[in-house]
Amino acid sequence: MTLSVTAADAAPVRVVRAAVATALGTGGDGGGIVPDPRQMDVEDVTGRDPRNDAVAGGIAADRLRSIVERIERLEEERKALADDIKDIFAEAKSAGFDVKVLRQVLRLRKQEPAEIEEQETLLDLYKQALGM
Repeated sequence: MTLSVTAADAAPVRVVRAAVATALGTGGDGGGIVPDPRQMDVEDVTGRDPRNDAVAGGIAADRLRSIVERIERLEEERKALADDIKDIFAEAKSAGFDVKVLRQVLRLRKQEPAEIEEQETLLDLYKQALGM
């Protein structure tokens, strides 16, 4: 069976081609002994026969499962990163730094200098208007 490739399938095919090239040690540039992905058997590349893919209601179950598992992995990584950031803020607090001000500094570092100047000017104007 030969894989037919449409424009919508191009990105996954490039990923598969790169994986095959890496496995064969050709560097992933498409050269060497890696055939054109349009001529490769799906079973040879993925290790499974696409005719055995479970399809329910027009949805390929294996593809859906893969997407869901990738999202779950990234959510786990995001949670781990959030925990690491929380630990760093706790470390900063124990070192005597004001966490609230530290968060403001981080927010300011993401902004352009012109944005910061505009906000400071408006803040001064508002404070003057309120008699502060």
